[in-house]
Amino acid sequence: MTPDPTLLGVVDDVRGATVSVRLSEDTVSGLSVIEGHAYRIGQVGSFVRIPIGYTDLYGVVSQVGAGAVPENLREEEQYGRRWMTIQLVGEAGRGQPFQRGLAQHPTIDDPVHLLAERDLELLYGSREAADCIEVGRLANAESIPALVNIDRLVTRHSAVVGATGSGKSNTVARILDSIVAGDRFPSARILLLDIHGEYANAFPDSATVFSVDGDNALDVPYWAMTFDELLPLTTGPLEGPERAGVQDKIIELKRAAVTADPREGVSLRTLTVDSPVPFSIHQLWLELHKSVNATHTTPATGQSEATEAFLEENGKVVEKGDPMKVIAPQYEPQRDKAIFLSGSKLNLRRPLEILASRLRDRRLDFLFRPGEWTVEPGGKVGADLDRLLEAWLGGPRPVTILDLSGVPPTTLKTLVGALLRIVYDGLFWGRRLSIGGCERPLLVVLDD
Repeated sequence: MTPDPTLLGVVDDVRGATVSVRLSEDTVSGLSVIEGHAYRIGQVGSFVRIPIGYTDLYGVVSQVGAGAVPENLREEEQYGRRWMTIQLVGEAGRGQPFQRGLAQHPTIDDPVHLLAERDLELLYGSREAADCIEVGRLANAESIPALVNIDRLVTRHSAVVGATGSGKSNTVARILDSIVAGDRFPSARILLLDIHGEYANAFPDSATVFSVDGDNALDVPYWAMTFDELLPLTTGPLEGPERAGVQDKIIELKRAAVTADPREGVSLRTLTVDSPVPFSIHQLWLELHKSVNATHTTPATGQSEATEAFLEENGKVVEKGDPMKVIAPQYEPQRDKAIFLSGSKLNLRRPLEILASRLRDRRLDFLFRPGEWTVEPGGKVGADLDRLLEAWLGGPRPVTILDLSGVPPTTLKTLVGALLRIVYDGLFWGRRLSIGGCERPLLVVLDD
């Protein structure tokens, strides 16, 4: 009888899904040729098959080795007691598709076979599968495509991990290109947050790129953020009365904006500090600066804008302040009993200095001067969030890349979280629309 060239050995020990295999003497060469293909015997990471009746168990080689033998057995086992350890991963009935998990386990002396190339397609799926996309070829069997189940990829959290330089970005680009190539998935929509600016060249014809310092500007209106998202990017963390004071002032500005320009779905009764209503961050800075730093011609109980003691030269006010230019007003110093310090109890001088510095930082213009979403001191704005989300998610190309490579590192983490939350809220509230999450699901890709 012709020996089976795929036979490796027999089961020697079973511990749950971990199986030890005793290799036969015929596998000593470490190389086997089957149907013209050479296979390394016991290669870590290779697949094996254990037939049990009408079911085949499949496992992956995780360890190989050899042990010493007694003197009286050296002629019979001249290469030592060679063994390998496999991890069982699933099973398949004859003529049935492969399934993960085990309904039964092997027993001692069950044969263990090398999985030849002709059998690997059973594990990796058919290239004709309607719910799979091809992303490459198997490294140890180039005739077999590497497939990814698109339904599971889009509807679950997935991760591509590996060491630096191992090809993670190339793999992600290949997967995304397989999704949007051709007309197989006409409703495909992908949002890619690229913090290194390396994906634009991978999708020259299928992606719209928004970047901080590019021709197609990435604008992120600060007023679309929640209060907790906004603070780290503006004043820094606040506690106690200072936090409450800034929160109350933002609500005041948002209420004024809604009163001057009513918006559908927004009322003064339901408005909160987190409502995505435009307000001027520059006006917020100026008014808080005045309340904390101004001097007045009257004591605290009677202070108002009308009592502010602006510094004058030759009968003219030197500087009343400019919110959009982030220029602070100049006040008379408290040099006698006629000039009184501000009665505000808020300790906001340092946070307001931080805010002013960030408002002047040209690197943050995409956030504090976001194009047509910039808010004037009076509360007027050129566009609302529907136009922003339409630009990001409703364009003619299936891939949208938000290039964050020009964002200062200190703001990146908070910004990414805010972007994801804004997009999620848009999809949630628009889920019943034709472009919402039900009919056009969104695949969000994050690159680290």
